Amino acid sequence: MDAFTVREIGTTRDLLGESPCWDARSGAVCWIDSLAGTLHRHWPGNDGATSAAEQHTLPAPVGSIALCDSGAVLVALKHGFARYDIGTRTLQAITQIDTDHENVRLNDGKCDPWGNFVAGTLHVHRQPDEPIGGGLYRLRPSGQVELLAQGFSLTNGPCFSPDGTTFYVADSPLRTIWAYDYSPTGPLTNKRVFAQTESFASGPDGATVDAQGFVWSVLPRVGKMARFAPDGTVERVVELPATHPTSLCFGGALLDKAFVTSLSKSTNLSGDRPQDGALFELSGLPAPGLSPHRFGG
Repeated sequence: MDAFTVREIGTTRDLLGESPCWDARSGAVCWIDSLAGTLHRHWPGNDGATSAAEQHTLPAPVGSIALCDSGAVLVALKHGFARYDIGTRTLQAITQIDTDHENVRLNDGKCDPWGNFVAGTLHVHRQPDEPIGGGLYRLRPSGQVELLAQGFSLTNGPCFSPDGTTFYVADSPLRTIWAYDYSPTGPLTNKRVFAQTESFASGPDGATVDAQGFVWSVLPRVGKMARFAPDGTVERVVELPATHPTSLCFGGALLDKAFVTSLSKSTNLSGDRPQDGALFELSGLPAPGLSPHRFGG
């Protein structure tokens, strides 16, 4: 339980670091500063320094990203999806979601094992009698987008079981991680509570699944992350060096490291440590991760 090693990667300080993903082809970890509209690509050095790094500018706010089979980066923007070409630094729109509400925007997203991208929205400044806008959307490589579910005020941590048949997603204000039965061609079914985080005094944020099928979820309000067994019980809790960590992914040549993003100043949280907003690498994990899924476009 106490064998973890944590080190800071590079020297970046994000306002709201989010959506880390491992690029196994190039050996880089990628993530975004959601509020600044920055796409980071870093090649970690052995001593925690960055052996190489680059930054790209995207239209803010950026909800999440995913790597594409083509080598491009899929980007969830405020009300739609776009494809960003790293080499030419150009952005090409794909499609819009079915809302242009000023206070509703796309947030966290993840690819399923079949090359689709599933992302949900957040709805800020909602009035007590106002319906929750947006929902969960699935983007197919063809560019078709479909609404899978509604009623999520702050979608976070979408991820899939190793065989892809269970989809996990959190509604952070409810401090609940839901599970659904998942098919890449059908609707979400059998919605049920997977885990609740009220006992941690934090809503769940970014999440991923390891090779043993355990769900890792970041708990931003208490500077921790939890590992949940497939039955939803808490297997362990890990202290993190950031005031407010935000998300994580597995990476490294053996997928045996976790890269954790953090924030320094988001719309409703601020950190008070010098390292807040940094990217961290954890080693000594109980299980490796899964090969990251790419968008099939």
